[in-house]
Amino acid sequence: MRFALALALLPTVVHPDCTTDAMLVFDGSTSMIESEFGITGLPKIAEAQRAMARALPQIEDVRRIGLMIYGPQQVGAACEGISLQFMPMEKAAEPILQATRGFAPGGLTPLTKSVARAAEVMNYRSEPGVIVLLTDGNETCGGRPCELGPYLAAQAYDLTVHVIGFQLNPHDAYFQWNNPEQTFGNENVTRCLADATGGLYVTTDTIDELAAALQTTLGCPVIGRAMRDPETLQSSEILSEG
Repeated sequence: MRFALALALLPTVVHPDCTTDAMLVFDGSTSMIESEFGITGLPKIAEAQRAMARALPQIEDVRRIGLMIYGPQQVGAACEGISLQFMPMEKAAEPILQATRGFAPGGLTPLTKSVARAAEVMNYRSEPGVIVLLTDGNETCGGRPCELGPYLAAQAYDLTVHVIGFQLNPHDAYFQWNNPEQTFGNENVTRCLADATGGLYVTTDTIDELAAALQTTLGCPVIGRAMRDPETLQSSEILSEG
Protein backbone atom coordinates (compact mmCIF):
# COMPACT_ATOMS: atom_id res chain seq x y z
CA MET A 1 0.00 0.00 0.00
CA ARG A 2 1.31 3.40 -0.90
CA PHE A 3 0.80 5.90 1.89
CA ALA A 4 -0.42 9.42 1.31
CA LEU A 5 2.34 11.86 2.21
CA ALA A 6 2.35 15.51 3.11
CA LEU A 7 4.82 18.14 4.25
CA ALA A 8 4.06 21.56 5.65
CA LEU A 9 7.05 23.86 5.21
CA LEU A 10 7.50 26.76 7.59
CA PRO A 11 10.46 29.16 7.84
CA THR A 12 13.69 27.42 8.72
CA VAL A 13 14.01 26.93 12.46
CA VAL A 14 17.25 24.96 12.70
CA HIS A 15 20.51 26.67 13.66
CA PRO A 16 22.39 27.67 10.48
CA ASP A 17 25.44 25.69 11.62
CA CYS A 18 24.28 22.22 10.67
CA THR A 19 27.56 20.76 11.91
CA THR A 20 26.52 21.21 15.56
CA ASP A 21 27.11 18.07 17.62
CA ALA A 22 24.12 15.73 17.69
CA MET A 23 22.90 12.87 19.86
CA LEU A 24 20.75 10.10 18.39
CA VAL A 25 18.38 8.76 21.06
CA PHE A 26 17.42 5.32 19.78
CA ASP A 27 14.40 3.24 20.78
CA GLY A 28 15.50 -0.21 21.91
CA SER A 29 12.29 -1.10 23.73
CA THR A 30 10.47 -4.42 23.41
CA SER A 31 8.15 -3.20 20.67
CA MET A 32 11.09 -2.74 18.28
CA ILE A 33 11.25 -6.52 17.86
CA GLU A 34 7.72 -6.54 16.43
CA SER A 35 7.17 -6.89 12.71
CA GLU A 36 3.42 -6.66 12.20
CA PHE A 37 3.71 -3.02 11.12
CA GLY A 38 6.84 -3.65 9.05
CA ILE A 39 6.61 -3.15 5.31
CA THR A 40 9.30 -5.78 4.58
CA GLY A 41 8.25 -8.29 7.23
CA LEU A 42 11.45 -7.63 9.19
CA PRO A 43 11.40 -6.54 12.83
CA LYS A 44 11.24 -2.79 13.20
CA ILE A 45 14.75 -2.64 14.61
CA ALA A 46 16.13 -4.38 11.51
CA GLU A 47 14.36 -1.91 9.23
CA ALA A 48 15.68 0.98 11.32
CA GLN A 49 19.20 -0.42 11.01
CA ARG A 50 18.85 -0.58 7.23
CA ALA A 51 17.68 3.03 7.13
CA MET A 52 20.62 4.15 9.28
CA ALA A 53 23.06 2.17 7.13
CA ARG A 54 21.79 4.13 4.16
CA ALA A 55 21.67 7.59 5.75
CA LEU A 56 24.48 7.86 8.27
CA PRO A 57 27.47 7.38 5.95
CA GLN A 58 26.27 10.47 4.07
CA ILE A 59 26.09 12.47 7.29
CA GLU A 60 29.16 11.45 9.29
CA ASP A 61 31.54 13.69 7.35
CA VAL A 62 29.65 16.88 8.26
CA ARG A 63 28.43 16.22 11.79
CA ARG A 64 29.69 14.50 14.92
CA ILE A 65 27.03 12.16 16.28
CA GLY A 66 26.64 10.38 19.61
CA LEU A 67 24.31 7.54 20.58
CA MET A 68 22.02 6.84 23.51
CA ILE A 69 19.81 3.73 23.60
CA TYR A 70 16.79 3.29 25.83
CA GLY A 71 14.83 0.14 26.60
CA PRO A 72 17.10 -2.84 27.32
CA GLN A 73 18.22 -3.28 30.91
CA GLN A 74 20.42 -5.89 32.56
CA VAL A 75 19.02 -5.34 36.04
CA GLY A 76 16.36 -3.18 37.62
CA ALA A 77 12.99 -1.94 36.50
CA ALA A 78 11.80 -1.90 32.90
CA CYS A 79 12.06 1.90 32.78
CA GLU A 80 15.70 2.07 33.89
CA GLY A 81 17.32 0.89 30.68
CA ILE A 82 18.97 4.08 29.41
CA SER A 83 22.52 3.73 28.15
CA LEU A 84 24.89 6.34 26.76
CA GLN A 85 26.88 4.40 24.17
CA PHE A 86 29.22 7.24 23.23
CA MET A 87 29.41 11.01 23.02
CA PRO A 88 29.32 12.81 19.64
CA MET A 89 32.25 11.64 17.56
CA GLU A 90 33.53 11.83 14.03
CA LYS A 91 32.85 8.95 11.65
CA ALA A 92 30.01 7.71 13.83
CA ALA A 93 28.09 5.68 11.23
CA GLU A 94 29.74 2.31 11.82
CA PRO A 95 29.88 2.64 15.63
CA ILE A 96 26.15 3.45 15.66
CA LEU A 97 25.34 0.47 13.45
CA GLN A 98 27.46 -1.86 15.56
CA ALA A 99 25.89 -0.64 18.81
CA THR A 100 22.32 -1.02 17.55
CA ARG A 101 23.08 -4.55 16.35
CA GLY A 102 24.61 -5.55 19.66
CA PHE A 103 21.53 -5.88 21.86
CA ALA A 104 18.11 -7.50 22.00
CA PRO A 105 15.21 -5.04 22.35
CA GLY A 106 13.59 -5.04 25.77
CA GLY A 107 12.04 -2.90 28.45
CA LEU A 108 9.59 -0.03 28.21
CA THR A 109 9.84 3.48 26.72
CA PRO A 110 11.41 6.08 29.04
CA LEU A 111 11.85 8.51 26.17
CA THR A 112 11.34 11.69 28.19
CA LYS A 113 14.03 10.77 30.71
CA SER A 114 16.30 9.70 27.86
CA VAL A 115 16.01 13.03 26.05
CA ALA A 116 16.62 14.88 29.33
CA ARG A 117 19.73 12.80 29.98
CA ALA A 118 20.97 13.37 26.43
CA ALA A 119 20.59 17.11 26.92
CA GLU A 120 22.53 16.98 30.17
CA VAL A 121 25.49 15.02 28.80
CA MET A 122 25.68 17.47 25.89
CA ASN A 123 25.92 20.43 28.32
CA TYR A 124 22.86 21.98 26.74
CA ARG A 125 22.86 25.00 29.05
CA SER A 126 26.18 26.24 27.68
CA GLU A 127 26.73 24.47 24.35
CA PRO A 128 24.68 24.23 21.14
CA GLY A 129 23.33 20.79 20.36
CA VAL A 130 20.86 18.69 18.41
CA ILE A 131 18.97 15.68 19.72
CA VAL A 132 17.20 13.30 17.34
CA LEU A 133 14.72 11.01 19.09
CA LEU A 134 13.88 7.91 17.05
CA THR A 135 10.89 6.10 18.55
CA ASP A 136 8.23 3.63 17.52
CA GLY A 137 5.81 4.60 20.26
CA ASN A 138 4.75 6.85 23.06
CA GLU A 139 6.08 7.48 26.56
CA THR A 140 5.33 4.50 28.85
CA CYS A 141 7.37 5.33 31.95
CA GLY A 142 5.46 8.26 33.40
CA GLY A 143 7.52 10.98 31.74
CA ARG A 144 6.04 14.30 30.66
CA PRO A 145 7.47 15.40 27.29
CA CYS A 146 5.15 18.41 27.16
CA GLU A 147 6.73 19.66 30.38
CA LEU A 148 10.26 18.77 29.38
CA GLY A 149 10.15 20.50 25.98
CA PRO A 150 9.47 24.04 27.28
CA TYR A 151 11.89 23.50 30.16
CA LEU A 152 14.71 22.58 27.79
CA ALA A 153 13.86 25.51 25.54
CA ALA A 154 14.01 27.93 28.46
CA GLN A 155 17.26 26.58 29.90
CA ALA A 156 19.20 25.82 26.73
CA TYR A 157 21.91 27.86 25.09
CA ASP A 158 20.83 26.53 21.68
CA LEU A 159 19.18 23.09 21.68
CA THR A 160 16.94 21.58 19.01
CA VAL A 161 15.07 18.32 19.52
CA HIS A 162 13.79 16.49 16.44
CA VAL A 163 11.34 13.60 16.83
CA ILE A 164 11.11 10.82 14.25
CA GLY A 165 8.24 8.41 14.72
CA PHE A 166 8.88 5.07 13.01
CA GLN A 167 5.91 2.81 12.32
CA LEU A 168 3.93 4.36 15.14
CA ASN A 169 1.06 2.29 16.42
CA PRO A 170 -2.17 4.23 15.73
CA HIS A 171 -3.50 2.98 19.05
CA ASP A 172 -0.91 5.14 20.84
CA ALA A 173 -3.36 8.04 20.59
CA TYR A 174 -5.71 6.05 22.83
CA PHE A 175 -3.06 4.42 25.00
CA GLN A 176 -2.62 6.30 28.24
CA TRP A 177 -0.94 3.72 30.46
CA ASN A 178 1.87 5.36 32.44
CA ASN A 179 1.66 8.36 30.11
CA PRO A 180 0.10 11.16 32.16
CA GLU A 181 0.04 13.75 29.37
CA GLN A 182 -1.58 11.65 26.64
CA THR A 183 -5.25 12.50 26.17
CA PHE A 184 -7.64 10.11 24.51
CA GLY A 185 -7.60 10.36 20.73
CA ASN A 186 -5.02 13.14 20.45
CA GLU A 187 -1.65 13.04 18.70
CA ASN A 188 1.38 11.37 20.23
CA VAL A 189 2.65 13.72 22.95
CA THR A 190 6.28 13.26 21.90
CA ARG A 191 5.56 16.00 19.37
CA CYS A 192 5.80 18.49 22.26
CA LEU A 193 9.57 18.00 22.39
CA ALA A 194 9.99 19.14 18.80
CA ASP A 195 7.41 21.91 18.89
CA ALA A 196 8.87 23.50 22.03
CA THR A 197 12.46 23.53 20.77
CA GLY A 198 11.88 24.49 17.14
CA GLY A 199 12.58 20.99 15.89
CA LEU A 200 10.95 18.72 13.35
CA TYR A 201 8.25 16.16 14.05
CA VAL A 202 8.14 13.53 11.31
CA THR A 203 6.27 10.23 11.05
CA THR A 204 7.71 7.49 8.85
CA ASP A 205 6.71 3.96 7.92
CA THR A 206 9.26 2.65 5.42
CA ILE A 207 13.02 2.29 5.27
CA ASP A 208 13.16 4.96 2.56
CA GLU A 209 11.13 7.42 4.63
CA LEU A 210 13.20 6.83 7.76
CA ALA A 211 16.47 7.25 5.86
CA ALA A 212 15.18 10.52 4.41
CA ALA A 213 14.11 11.73 7.86
CA LEU A 214 17.55 10.99 9.28
CA GLN A 215 19.20 12.84 6.42
CA THR A 216 16.90 15.81 6.97
CA THR A 217 17.35 16.06 10.73
CA LEU A 218 21.06 15.24 10.88
CA GLY A 219 22.38 16.26 7.47
CA CYS A 220 22.87 19.58 5.69
CA PRO A 221 20.82 21.52 4.91
CA VAL A 222 17.53 21.41 6.78
CA ILE A 223 15.22 23.60 4.71
CA GLY A 224 12.15 23.89 6.85
CA ARG A 225 9.94 22.48 9.51
CA ALA A 226 8.01 19.28 8.85
CA MET A 227 4.64 18.91 10.47
CA ARG A 228 2.14 16.13 10.10
CA ASP A 229 -1.00 17.12 8.25
CA PRO A 230 -3.95 15.62 10.17
CA GLU A 231 -5.96 15.34 6.95
CA THR A 232 -3.49 12.86 5.43
CA LEU A 233 -2.48 9.34 6.33
CA GLN A 234 0.50 8.20 8.30
CA SER A 235 3.67 9.81 7.03
CA SER A 236 5.35 13.10 6.25
CA GLU A 237 7.35 13.40 3.06
CA ILE A 238 10.84 14.71 3.54
CA LEU A 239 11.95 17.19 0.92
CA SER A 240 15.52 18.35 0.57
CA GLU A 241 17.46 20.47 -1.81
CA GLY A 242 18.71 18.73 -4.95
